[in-house]
Amino acid sequence: MPIYQTARFKVRPEALAQCEAAICEFVEYVKSREPGTLLYISLRDTQDPTSFLHYFIFQDEEARQEHANSEGVRRFTAVLYPECLAPVEFTEYTVRASTRRADTGPYANAFKP
Repeated sequence: MPIYQTARFKVRPEALAQCEAAICEFVEYVKSREPGTLLYISLRDTQDPTSFLHYFIFQDEEARQEHANSEGVRRFTAVLYPECLAPVEFTEYTVRASTRRADTGPYANAFKP
């Protein structure tokens, strides 16, 4: 069963460029090495460029654990966490409704409520 999560965080303004570079490197790592991470998106607040929301979908608990214990997460958090103004806030969700058809596309099973 897919797992839907977000990570919300805010970084120090003077560390923004460094954190954005780490985010881009991390997302590329996830894309190339974690097939069980079905989706990983980094969003930056338009009103506050130091605030981010990461949205991700894992295929299952095994994929989430693979992600959590990966070298990519270790490298990313080593850069990001010291620059955060507060601890990263992780939240897990369940799908209630979606505009995405559940039976089509590469992430078909990820969007079933």
